[in-house]
Amino acid sequence: MTPGPTQPVVLTIAGFDPSSGAGVTADIKTLAAHRCYGVGCITALTVQSTTGVRRVEPLSPGLVRQTLDELAEDLPPAAIRIGMLATGRIAETVADFLSASPVPHVVLDPIIKSSSGADLLDAAGVEILKTRLLPLVTVITPNLDEAAALTGGPVRDASEMRAAAERLQQLGARNVVITGGHLDPPIDLLRAADGSARQFAGRRIESRSTHGTGCAFAAALAANLALGHKLDGSVQLARDYVARAIEQAVPMGRGNGPLNHFPGRG
Repeated sequence: MTPGPTQPVVLTIAGFDPSSGAGVTADIKTLAAHRCYGVGCITALTVQSTTGVRRVEPLSPGLVRQTLDELAEDLPPAAIRIGMLATGRIAETVADFLSASPVPHVVLDPIIKSSSGADLLDAAGVEILKTRLLPLVTVITPNLDEAAALTGGPVRDASEMRAAAERLQQLGARNVVITGGHLDPPIDLLRAADGSARQFAGRRIESRSTHGTGCAFAAALAANLALGHKLDGSVQLARDYVARAIEQAVPMGRGNGPLNHFPGRG
């Protein structure tokens, strides 16, 4: 099928997870579930499974930039989802690309560590993310730990989420969504560019099929923005998608298994 006005192109810039629970291949599934045409730029290869990340091998920044330029020339994206960047040099390459090729909607998922504790972005990359990438994106979607790493303060409840979101905007972010899926009950906080805030309440879903929830949320958010939904509506739709994807997942692997990226509406 040739991409057209009714099938927006969404670009994912992320790592490769061979278990397909997260990263580029998982994003492509999420984008397809939203009837978007997904294209991908891999930033790093990983050795991992549902039991954790064993090794990370970043690609060359030149290869990343060449891929981005080629895709932008042939398949201009309506939205971009940025995930794992691995190194400061790759983060800087992506920032250079965004500066030269503005895109209507850019969702930055600031992946710093894996859930198993492996480093997925070096210290230089964190600084580039804070100083260069934040002002170039539409919305940043850190979880509690990522928000704490970026702001330097604890983020453990709704009050600290609001303070962290405000701090991220002071650092240059336009819109911020802090995801609190590990809270009980789970809550997400959206702080918009105009300073308004909205809290989204959820319910805890007991499951071991939660690998890649942050990727799925960010990719779904990018897809809904590309489809023309407003930011707050896109956040709600992305949250609903992730909840269904967890509820309808089939347990796979020996560890923290993947979501069902093609959940039904029931």
